[in-house]
Amino acid sequence: MTEYVVLVNEQGDAIGTMEKLEAHEKGLLHLAFSVLLYRETDLGKEFLLQKRAECKYHSKNKWSNTCCSHPRVNENVEVAGTRRLNEEIGITGVFPEQFVNLGWFIYQAELENGLSEHEQDYILIANTPDVNFILNPEEVSDIQWWSEADIEKELKVNSDTFSVWFPTVYKKVLTHLQQAN
Repeated sequence: MTEYVVLVNEQGDAIGTMEKLEAHEKGLLHLAFSVLLYRETDLGKEFLLQKRAECKYHSKNKWSNTCCSHPRVNENVEVAGTRRLNEEIGITGVFPEQFVNLGWFIYQAELENGLSEHEQDYILIANTPDVNFILNPEEVSDIQWWSEADIEKELKVNSDTFSVWFPTVYKKVLTHLQQAN
């Protein structure tokens, strides 16, 4: 099935659609979302990160937020986030109304294979202490709960471990969670 993305302008208004790979080849601004699930433990917050599959056409073998993708035409980002949690890692117990939508940011990055990310990326978070997962090997090769300390250490020592968008997503989530306390 051919996948399409929603093209947007700098204000976030939809201006059309394009095949996903073509949008990444041309570096055109399009809608995306990043889901980051977290849980509270006795030692602090932990974040559920996925390692992107070897077969992904970009950012393969990179650790990233719980899931990320693009909403379909006329699909809101919370519904899309729920859909992709199920498709990528088999999580069925998170529902659109559980997400806190932190808004969006725009980023652009050249990728390792000549493609370009240029996304209006919505950040969705949810506190989910008990989730079960079944990895889709075409999307994800590993999934782990990471402590704040482990993420911070890895970002300082080897930021290439992560997808290009993850540090921004993570920092915005941390800021929100710190302000919420």
